[in-house]
Amino acid sequence: MTTSQKAARLIAGKPAPTAERESRFRFPSAFTVLFGVTVAVWLLTFVVPTGVYETDADTGRPVPGTYGGTDTGLSFGDRLMELFLAPVNGLYGVINPEGRIGPYESGELYGAAGVFLFVIAIGVFITMAMKTGAIDNGVARVAQRMSTRGTALIAVLMVLFSIGGTTEGMAEETLGFYALVIPLMLALGYDRMVAAATILVGAGIGVLASTVNPFATGVASDSAGISIGDGIAFRFAMYLVLVPVAVWWVLRYARRVKADPSRSLAADVAGDDEMRAHGLRDAVRLTGREKTVLGIVGVTFAFMIFAIVPWAQVVNGPEAASFAWQLDWYFPELAALFLVMALVVGLVGGLGEKGVTDAVVRGAGDFIGVGLIIVLARGVTVIMNNSEITGTVLHAMENTVDGTSSGVFGALMFLINVPLALLVPSTSGHAALAMPILAPLADFAGVERAMVVTAFQSASGVVNLITPTSAVVMGGLALAKVRYDQYLRFVLPLVGILLVLGTAFVAAGAALS
Repeated sequence: MTTSQKAARLIAGKPAPTAERESRFRFPSAFTVLFGVTVAVWLLTFVVPTGVYETDADTGRPVPGTYGGTDTGLSFGDRLMELFLAPVNGLYGVINPEGRIGPYESGELYGAAGVFLFVIAIGVFITMAMKTGAIDNGVARVAQRMSTRGTALIAVLMVLFSIGGTTEGMAEETLGFYALVIPLMLALGYDRMVAAATILVGAGIGVLASTVNPFATGVASDSAGISIGDGIAFRFAMYLVLVPVAVWWVLRYARRVKADPSRSLAADVAGDDEMRAHGLRDAVRLTGREKTVLGIVGVTFAFMIFAIVPWAQVVNGPEAASFAWQLDWYFPELAALFLVMALVVGLVGGLGEKGVTDAVVRGAGDFIGVGLIIVLARGVTVIMNNSEITGTVLHAMENTVDGTSSGVFGALMFLINVPLALLVPSTSGHAALAMPILAPLADFAGVERAMVVTAFQSASGVVNLITPTSAVVMGGLALAKVRYDQYLRFVLPLVGILLVLGTAFVAAGAALS
């Protein structure tokens, strides 16, 4: 039985209804959306004029003002083969001397194989840590120690969830915590909305202000051709500002409901009175083994941050040479790190040989969908590149942003990504699809590419707080027994605040970059 299934049975005595059962309309999955985008882009290659930019010999980036029309000479059969091979080339394509991407020629690696393996590796690591029970018990321990201080408890839990969001994109993993948080919040005099918001908004605001989240910042940085550490100081500043805003909003509602339960947006359901009476369990004492596992998890993510941050460039500017102790790790090294540490966690956590291997298989299986989405999205850019329409799209956007100030450019990048996030529900898919097009625009506007990455992940994070296509949102609300319309009434004003703050942050960052 999965963690989310256990949570559902604890809360309701039976599996919670899925979003599909509650709604007649089922929005297409990220795979279906990306397949449609792939076919649509392929069809556009027949009508969009072809052209390329001259590229800088040192950086490989397009040089503004050098766009020129071309003739690819591709036959219909060639174009059909491009569509057929797009996913393969998206995974392990290479750029040959002619600038085309394919699976067989020699050349510079282009495909998303490194990102794909990293996603699988971190999935294995997270699953292994969850299986030891250390994370569940660690959260329960924090909650129980602060059970008499309700507002402080909400703030601490939201900060913990936000740390998970900003570092590793905590999303589906949060579903297992509803069984812990709901009885606790009811026992403290709050309602189910407070419990749902503590988890959803807590983790969501962390993802919105991701610092090293591999599924947002990592994939976007890779697609933009920059290091995941580029722009980390600015993203951390966003995190420090936006997390208190989110905590304030949830606490504002929690205090109001506790003072006057009639103002609750989420009505009680059967069994709530019993949970209020028995929600606070005896304190859970962490074992030495669980403390060690939690320490390993924390140290691993801290080391990842150290290994990827370009310290010399952060301290002395983008052109500075790396410090001697600077690692400059990238996806291959990080994938190896998380695979090795997953084994360490499993052994220290006492899972044994079978438990470790089962967790490896399950973790890889749970996260392979994210990896495949990245591959499909990269396949779209392969079609655009080989059909030589990427330069045409860039040229049209270059004309759009031409003459705009850096601040206006940053604001436009944020706003452009809002509808894109609605179109492509997967954060990783959105990043891999949009960044190859949007990142070069920063070169034309004289803005660092890291600001385009920040604009993308911020806009995506705001949308993912409310999108009905998210299994995290709809699954969490189902577990909490909070209706979607009730949740929207609670969260939409906060979303409006975050849209304004996000636009202002990115505009200011672009102006100062």
